[in-house]
Amino acid sequence: MEKTDYDLVIIGGGPAGLTAGLFAARARLNVVLVERLMPGGQVATTDWIENYPGFPEGLSGPDLVMKMTEQAKRFDIPIESKEVRSMDLSGPIKKISLDDGSVTAKAIIIATGASPKKLGVPGEDLFYGKGVSFCGTCDAPFYRDRVVAAVGGGDTAVKESIYLTKFAKKVYLIHRRDEFRATKILRERALANEKIEMVRDSVVTSINGALTNVGSVTMKNVKTGESRDLTVDGCFIWVGTTPNTRFLPEIIEKNDRGFIATDQNRETSVPGVFAAGDVRDTPLRQVVTAVGDGAIAAVEAEHYIENMK
Repeated sequence: MEKTDYDLVIIGGGPAGLTAGLFAARARLNVVLVERLMPGGQVATTDWIENYPGFPEGLSGPDLVMKMTEQAKRFDIPIESKEVRSMDLSGPIKKISLDDGSVTAKAIIIATGASPKKLGVPGEDLFYGKGVSFCGTCDAPFYRDRVVAAVGGGDTAVKESIYLTKFAKKVYLIHRRDEFRATKILRERALANEKIEMVRDSVVTSINGALTNVGSVTMKNVKTGESRDLTVDGCFIWVGTTPNTRFLPEIIEKNDRGFIATDQNRETSVPGVFAAGDVRDTPLRQVVTAVGDGAIAAVEAEHYIENMK
């Protein structure tokens, strides 16, 4: 068999990737975890997690990531700060091109997660980092005693809007439908919060302001067609996610939204290539499901590698 650099390369250092690394290291595989940023993924920017088993009082996202990273490092998992550019999956030995060279592996686990989806409206890119944000935990403290808009209707939008009220004096929660998709308990909390005003049946059509800061958002009522400006100091956007799969070859099957298709073993359409976590076509994107994915992918990758021998 052709000599390889690693048995297994894990791409992505969020909960799925860290868990996969932990299981792979305990199986005595020669493994490396490649993460272009700091380990943690989106969890590292989550204010508070109260639905992860084993922590009855809840804990912050950064704290959970720190514990996961420490546990992974206990098993001497090398974590390389590099970015994957492309992959050659044409043979049994996979070649991964990095920003500073390339490595080969018998198996790969893709755990690159997903990124926040944009509205695609004027001003969104112009004011990014200057009033437009996709991370409440990161930027909420900048809006102490100020007025902000929040866009979205799912769990993340409602939960993060509630978090914003710890700092902002007013949060306009804008959703394109009459009913919010968030779970009942989150909806109830938002409705009971006097700092949150629900703006239903509306979409943001532009984000306006001076070159250095947001001053307002323009909204359109989808039922009446009426437009109006809402004076705000910032705009937080939570309207879904896009999988981080740009570097993947077309041979890896994806669904119509770009998320990776897998079987029950988390194996993709390419033998020896597995996917775990938010990047996968899955009905639920939570820390607990990412961790489960990572464990399954690592165990199945181990079986695949053993069968190669």
